[in-house]
Amino acid sequence: MGESDRPDDFEVLSEFQCRELLASANLGRVGFSIGDEPQIFPVNYAADGSVVVFRTAAGTRLLEAVMRRVAFEIDGWDAETGIGWSVVLKGVAQEVTKGIDPFASTLRERPVYPLAPGEREQWIAVYPSEISGRRFHRG
Repeated sequence: MGESDRPDDFEVLSEFQCRELLASANLGRVGFSIGDEPQIFPVNYAADGSVVVFRTAAGTRLLEAVMRRVAFEIDGWDAETGIGWSVVLKGVAQEVTKGIDPFASTLRERPVYPLAPGEREQWIAVYPSEISGRRFHRG
């Protein structure tokens, strides 16, 4: 392990810090398994606290994440300061497209603007059971 790879060079982020970082970005990655094959998909998203919501099209592979355990990850790097960070949510994905409960309705009001072309009318939320993050500084 090199000098800059030591575990004590990483700052463990609090849940509050992770939530702030989630709110500061709009592009992340969703990972889950389809059969024995791991999958990862980039998505534009919005955060509501520690819950993230994204949109996809009907019939896409992303809909296979619904009711499965998923990992959702965002990261960032500032070349000027040499500071990098990463936040990971682990939880269950649920479709909230037609939910009539107030929370599902609120999630659908979040500003999610998919960059991928086409209609993206299916809303999926990731409800975390675990959230973690870390930050490091490289001089």
